[in-house]
Amino acid sequence: MSAANDEEPLLAVEREVALMFRRGRARVAELSRRVHPSLEGTAYSMLGYIEQAGRVRVTDVGVHFAVGKATVSRQVRTLEELGLVAREVDPQDRRSALVSLTEDGRRRYLGARDARIERVRELMANWSQEDVIRFAGLLHRFNDVVGEAVGT
Repeated sequence: MSAANDEEPLLAVEREVALMFRRGRARVAELSRRVHPSLEGTAYSMLGYIEQAGRVRVTDVGVHFAVGKATVSRQVRTLEELGLVAREVDPQDRRSALVSLTEDGRRRYLGARDARIERVRELMANWSQEDVIRFAGLLHRFNDVVGEAVGT
């Protein structure tokens, strides 16, 4: 097999991942606006992380999304001003702040998440359960490798 033939599957993966990322960014922006019309595209993902964590340090949100202190502070401040998250002083470190979803933030986020899950269900309706499980496993494996590569 020639080098060009060996490279073609990798090029196909790269094209499909790039397309998935572009569509994913557009979808996340749409979901953010579904939560609140004033939200930026990354807000939905940030709300999801906060919802999953329960209460989390603002600095940990920044680390998770690989954004600087100023960026995460601005985004959290916007979420707070919209009544979607509440900020409190971290009792372990009074210099730090913890954020959590408000009841309205949780309701809005879960409504958007439920709509997203329903859309995935519709898209994969003709897939067998085994294919969905295999696909999820392969995506997880790929994301693990990507995550390891980011640190190098």
